[in-house]
Amino acid sequence: MALGFANCGDRPCPCGSGDSLLQCCGPLHRGRLKAETAEQLMRSRYSAYALSEVDYLIATHPDAASAAAERRRELRASCRQTRWHGLTVLASEAGRQDDLEGSVRFEAVFSASGERHVLKEHSLFRRRDGQATGEWLYVGPLD
Repeated sequence: MALGFANCGDRPCPCGSGDSLLQCCGPLHRGRLKAETAEQLMRSRYSAYALSEVDYLIATHPDAASAAAERRRELRASCRQTRWHGLTVLASEAGRQDDLEGSVRFEAVFSASGERHVLKEHSLFRRRDGQATGEWLYVGPLD
């Protein structure tokens, strides 16, 4: 279940930007804004995991191979079992406002089943339909 925004006030955004949730990833989760860069999308997806924003995770990572209902069920279960503790962006390559593709290398600290872990990923992002006006989407890990 999503934590929502009714009582979030000026709480810090989970993505670690230093801005409040209402000024950072919150408007992206609500569809009021679209990510302008690949890194902004990656940060907003991290926050979506931390806040159980399952619909946003599905919308920003199309997967024709899996049924939406199954993905939703799996993501909800994952969000219930995982606690996200911090994000560090290590590098971004391309993925700016005028780019069609970009990548972001990051580390995310989380706990699951009482154990602490670090997810390290080099993620690929592309514009929807290869168009400069298309929104940024998460494609998957590069390595």
